[in-house]
Amino acid sequence: MSKQERHEAAIDFIEQCYAECDREDDVDERLEAIWHAIGRTGHYTHTSMELEHGAKMAWRNSNRCIGRHFWDSLRVRDCREATTAEAAYDELVSHITTATNDGNIVPTLSVFPAAVQENPRVRIWNQQLIRYAGYETDSGVVGDPDSVALTSYCQSRGWSGEGTPFDLLPLVIQIGDREPELFELPDEIVLEVPLSHPDYDWFAELGLQWYAVPIVSDMILEIGGIRYPAAPFNGWYMGTEIGSRDLGDTDRYDMLPEVATRLGLDTTTDRSLWKDQALTVLNRAVLHSFDTEGVRIVDHHTAADQFKQFESDEAAAGRSVTGDRSWLLPPNASSTVHIFDEEYDETVRTPNFFYRDDPLTM
Repeated sequence: MSKQERHEAAIDFIEQCYAECDREDDVDERLEAIWHAIGRTGHYTHTSMELEHGAKMAWRNSNRCIGRHFWDSLRVRDCREATTAEAAYDELVSHITTATNDGNIVPTLSVFPAAVQENPRVRIWNQQLIRYAGYETDSGVVGDPDSVALTSYCQSRGWSGEGTPFDLLPLVIQIGDREPELFELPDEIVLEVPLSHPDYDWFAELGLQWYAVPIVSDMILEIGGIRYPAAPFNGWYMGTEIGSRDLGDTDRYDMLPEVATRLGLDTTTDRSLWKDQALTVLNRAVLHSFDTEGVRIVDHHTAADQFKQFESDEAAAGRSVTGDRSWLLPPNASSTVHIFDEEYDETVRTPNFFYRDDPLTM
């Protein structure tokens, strides 16, 4: 990004940010300081207020997220002073603890140093801070197939899991161009939920479980032309993310055939709708289990209602809502939510989150 492009991005952000924070009188002075900083160094440094509100705006602008109704409740942690792998690890442990909050999940974002020349770049290799390993075996993958590449890398670096379907992967943290360092997650900070079903005793025998907090760590946060390559963030789960996708997808844990067999369903033909019935059982188990353990989670019908309220709130604030309908629609009962009948402007606004290159394929 050229100095001119960065300055233009800064102007757009500062004017909107300061207007929303009732600080319009400070805009001219702040933009002058930013102009001089960019002229000298090619970049500028966000104040704490700009970082916090910019991060909230990024969530509000996230086209794929159905949970944006709660954007203004985001807790933003300023971790820009963490420039070593050890310091970054300590901050990530704090993030997990803060976000978990004994099951009353708190939307949280931790911002590490910006991608500017004088800062050592912090990079987190994990897709999520908490994720299960996936082991290639002669009889197929044990664990999460989506984690096979990172698991293999960790094993090449000397890490060894127990070989179960639910082994927690270590954090892989890289500083600049140095070799990444591996850090085990303390068991006591990771809240996991054993899955059971209110109507089927056999469900608990499947030995399924899932972690309480989805902390996405493979996206870049961009605010006013400044990019933060490490900015892990979380809300709380929508049940279908676990029941339909993580556990139900054929390229993940692929549990539909086993659940259908336990239910005694005819799996020889799709016309029996065995997949639909098995999906409902999986999702009911997830919601029931999280509720039993006192862990915050939302069902897809409630999430859609909350998104409708978000649309209403944004209209009242004079802002239009952008969105990617293919992501906003829940994978179950899509036609029962209002999103099914809506069309959304897919324009990507900033501040926002952007996917980074996978370090394992570079």
